[in-house]
Amino acid sequence: MTRLPSLGPRGEGWVLLQFVLLGLVALAGGRGGSQLDGPVTWALVLGGLILGAGGAVLSARGLRDLGRNLTPVPYPRDGAELVETGVYGRVRHPIYGGLIAMAVAWGLMNASLLALLLAAVLALFFDLKSRREEAWLQARYIGYAEYTQRTHRFFPRLY
Repeated sequence: MTRLPSLGPRGEGWVLLQFVLLGLVALAGGRGGSQLDGPVTWALVLGGLILGAGGAVLSARGLRDLGRNLTPVPYPRDGAELVETGVYGRVRHPIYGGLIAMAVAWGLMNASLLALLLAAVLALFFDLKSRREEAWLQARYIGYAEYTQRTHRFFPRLY
């Protein structure tokens, strides 16, 4: 098991903190426009759009590939099966990875240092949340430890 707290019987507190952090990122990026001008602004916006689109695809694939196994809390649903196909054949937490990418993209598109710092906090939060979730998954599924050895946590070929 892990020493990370469960924050509720099914991890409800993790979900609440997740929404708070996502809201803070959104607010930080939306606070006024960038003071940058010219090619740097366009490069940040273009980079953010590309990263955000990739993050949206990663999260959407994660949602689709989980199917009926999807649950809003990190504790596995009763009767759920371990999904190792589709995007889950490459990463264990594509929804979290996609949300991290979209948060960074939002900070880039708005040239908001605060939003980028909060995106980093969100990434750390998802790392911790995924570790709590994986402790539950390992207790539930016999092959989960082996699955973690052949897949990355959030991003294919990166982490």
